[in-house]
Amino acid sequence: QVQLVESGGGLVQPGGSLRLSCAASGSIFTIASMGWYRQAPGKERELVARITSGGSTNYADSVKDRFTISRDNAKNTVYLQMNSLKPEDTAVYYCNADVYRNIIYKNNYWGQGTRVTVSS
Repeated sequence: QVQLVESGGGLVQPGGSLRLSCAASGSIFTIASMGWYRQAPGKERELVARITSGGSTNYADSVKDRFTISRDNAKNTVYLQMNSLKPEDTAVYYCNADVYRNIIYKNNYWGQGTRVTVSS
């Protein structure tokens, strides 16, 4: 089995910064893409940012130039640096990963989520 554990959420004032981390553990052969999604109250879950094993990234338009996704392949960990936070960034942030448990089979996994609240 594979587990994704997020950390780093919390309460921050508008304009502030937070750094989220997500560590994958368990039966892992290799990890393809990893990403962050978020779900605000009453809204659907949406993509925030994603990064491939080679480092290619894509971002939601709403977070471009404010958020940066990165990963440490040796640690099976993905990060999300969030700057210039706005109240509309308030949501539960979920880590997601495409994990190969062997050379053939790939499964998609979700973390349990970490809450980010941007408020004065």
